[in-house]
Amino acid sequence: MQHGRSGPNGVDVLDPPKYRAFLSYSHRDGKWADWLHRSLESYRPPRRLVGTATERGPVPKRLAPVFRDREELASATDLGAVITDALAQSACQIVICSPQAARSRWVNEEILAFKRLGREDRIFCLIVEGEPNASDDPARLDEECFPPALRFRLGADGRLSDQRTEPIAADARPGKDGRSNAKLKLIAGVLGLGFDSLKRREQQRRNRRLFAIATYATAGMVLTTGLAAYALLQRARAERQTVRAEAEAETARQTTNFLTDLFRISDPSEARGNTVTAREMLDKGAARIDAELSAQPAIQATLMDTLGTVYMGLGLYGRARPLLDRAVATRSRLDGPDPREISGSLGHLGDLLTLQAQYPDAEKAYRDAIAVQSRLAEGRERQTALAKSLQGLGAVLAREGRYAEAERSLRDALAMQHRALGDSHEDIARTMQDLAHVLDQDGNLNGAVEIMRSAVDMQRRLHGAQPHPDLAGALNDLGQLLEESGENAAAERLLVEALAMKRRLLGDKHPEIAVGLNNLAAVRDEKGDLAGAESTYRQALAMEQELLGKVHPDVADTLNNLAFVQYARGNTQAALQTERDALAVYRKLFPHDHPEVARIVNRIGFWLTEAGRYDEAERDLREALAMRRRLLGNSHPDVAGSLAHLAILQVATGRYRDALDSSRSAVQIFTAAHSPAGWKIAVAESAEGAALAGLGDLRGAEKLLTQSDSALSRESGAPPAYRLVADRYLAALRTRTAADPAR
Repeated sequence: MQHGRSGPNGVDVLDPPKYRAFLSYSHRDGKWADWLHRSLESYRPPRRLVGTATERGPVPKRLAPVFRDREELASATDLGAVITDALAQSACQIVICSPQAARSRWVNEEILAFKRLGREDRIFCLIVEGEPNASDDPARLDEECFPPALRFRLGADGRLSDQRTEPIAADARPGKDGRSNAKLKLIAGVLGLGFDSLKRREQQRRNRRLFAIATYATAGMVLTTGLAAYALLQRARAERQTVRAEAEAETARQTTNFLTDLFRISDPSEARGNTVTAREMLDKGAARIDAELSAQPAIQATLMDTLGTVYMGLGLYGRARPLLDRAVATRSRLDGPDPREISGSLGHLGDLLTLQAQYPDAEKAYRDAIAVQSRLAEGRERQTALAKSLQGLGAVLAREGRYAEAERSLRDALAMQHRALGDSHEDIARTMQDLAHVLDQDGNLNGAVEIMRSAVDMQRRLHGAQPHPDLAGALNDLGQLLEESGENAAAERLLVEALAMKRRLLGDKHPEIAVGLNNLAAVRDEKGDLAGAESTYRQALAMEQELLGKVHPDVADTLNNLAFVQYARGNTQAALQTERDALAVYRKLFPHDHPEVARIVNRIGFWLTEAGRYDEAERDLREALAMRRRLLGNSHPDVAGSLAHLAILQVATGRYRDALDSSRSAVQIFTAAHSPAGWKIAVAESAEGAALAGLGDLRGAEKLLTQSDSALSRESGAPPAYRLVADRYLAALRTRTAADPAR
């Protein structure tokens, strides 16, 4: 079976591959293979990178399929036909490296077979155990993790030479890259992307997705903090005969009086006819804590913790932080401090620090809470408190990319919650949601969806038709996972339901409402509902600008997304202005050369060309081209993208010789970078054909224009704007040929 063709110097040139990668591993490393195979096949590149031209071809929507053999080859005398065929049809090879793999004959043979296809530069390693090149020291031979075929280059005769090579490796061993970074390094290699770029995009996406985890856990506190005084009074009544009860009763009494006085300002005689908001009452209360309760630190700490938690639930993190910091400090200084109260304040502080992305400090707060709770007497109260801290710790560890530790912490929390709370409880459902997020981030999308569905079912049983932050959060999370699975219709239904519920609970302005709107807009854009997507992006943008300020990456991202939707709807003027607004934000964030700035300037140049504003277009296109050359060199696919846009402008302005040079340079760079089937090459070839037509070579023009127009029509990932350009070029050529048959 033919899977490729001979390129320069006899190197195999791969046609569009059947498999993104081939996993080679010792079957003793089967658990690592399970994890890696699952992680790769479930990974979805960040939306903004999909379609980007790289040396591996356009970035796909998914990495699947990845080939993994599941049969032992111990009884075989050579590589089986299935394995050989799969190697030939794989774009890359990933070798799981360990002492077992280094001693495996079949791992070595698979590497040799892949190298003989001329793809030595497409082999990537994942070190899981042992030491690279340890066999250079005979005393450490057993530690070697690289098979011989990795350590030496292939000679002209197809055998290993004595010339050493340095394999491209990601290191998942403890203290090295870690699983998350190792996985991203492999994915970056397979896609032909820079690790730093992919890591940054992945972190942005993870932050958006995980922002909900802690927010949902704390938003419900807004609904329950009004019960604090009642709970304190009830506890005091039950223990009235003890000294502790008397102290708590006094705390409850003064807390109740304080809150009563606080809410009295809503009385018309006190407010003097003005409307008083909950935020204003909170601010007045926070200001009064120091002035009126300095001699009563226990009550002071209780109120600081309560008001800080309410501020956090409202998304006012800057106001919450000093209150929660002081609540912890004050409770720690009290004589005979109550460990339950200290651990509660530490947990609230951990929740806030997680929301503020201060993960090391959040981890410390949760671990301090766990240490305090571990000293409590055995019982249901201890188990529920400890489980809550373990849940918070698991969420933080997940944000830090420590998925195995996060999963252990969350499963420990679930076990404790089931023992203390039974089969169904809101705490159990929240922990299940967190666990589903961790499984998703660790590559187990199917497992994540299954657990999240169970969490939604539990939340619906607990809350029925009544709105609740936890139910809204579970619906939103399941919607995101289903969108990730490609189930857009089901995802949209859940996201709409979640957003409506969150509006009823949190009001119309809250960071979590903005996140929900962005999620919903993305799904509508994906399914082709451009009007719905534009409207939803506008709502998200207005809220982000009010809550985050106008110079913020989230604001720029939403502007950029909105511009694409406007352009797709044919509103070029609006799209240009919106994209310029996004560019202004990016320039403030990145005042020097930056790939994102160059990308937007290049896009504006293309849109200006299509609008007939050629002088402005040329200025922007040349700026983007120069910036990309400074950042990326002369042979990067992004440089080719700028050259293709410049060629389209040069055709439009009748500079056909210049257009021919620009388009051919673009084709040359694209061809060297990836398969000629890519739609970006077709864009450059269509400009080349139009240039030939302008120079009078109608036969050469017809061949290129027909070929490129067909390729752009076949490629589902090709933006419609480029298909329209190619159709226009071909139609003009046919009109010209029909008018002058002699030519």
